[in-house]
Amino acid sequence: MSERDDVTVGQLLLVEYQTVKDEQKTRIGFRDNLLYVTLTVLAAVIAASAQAKQPAMLLALPPVCVVLGWTYLVNDEKISAIGAYVRGDLGPRLAQLAGAEKVFDWEVAHRADARRRSRKAIQCGIDLLAFCVVPLAGLLVYWLSGRTSPGLVALSAAEALTILGLGAQVVVYAAPFRAPNSSG
Repeated sequence: MSERDDVTVGQLLLVEYQTVKDEQKTRIGFRDNLLYVTLTVLAAVIAASAQAKQPAMLLALPPVCVVLGWTYLVNDEKISAIGAYVRGDLGPRLAQLAGAEKVFDWEVAHRADARRRSRKAIQCGIDLLAFCVVPLAGLLVYWLSGRTSPGLVALSAAEALTILGLGAQVVVYAAPFRAPNSSG
């Protein structure tokens, strides 16, 4: 009998569970740090622009926020996808093998909180504020500064459209009013 014959499907599924949960944990830490990085960059650019009295420097906010915001969203989606996979696929397969009604109760239980929808809506608002509202406000300050140039106004208009696109994605990905048992 070889070592390979000693490995059961249940053991493989438990290793898979641990692996995806480790990935989820890593992605949560990375995602959450992206918000702090964004706030730091926003503060630095705004302070530098104010100190130099150069409103055009605020045009750096949209590209930074789009890149960081999109990276945040992609990680958030993968975190949710891992949870959905554990709840909808891996957990039921393990429960069946174990002859149990269900496994990994926490994967479902924490989603049943009555305030989950309001927390998701608030988080959506925070994400919009950090990744969209602040850079749009920076563009507004630039536009109203009286120190614009046609090329930078055109660039800033494209930036505004990009930020609005990101904002739409933030709302779609957050789905704050989605039913609690869906994948998000």
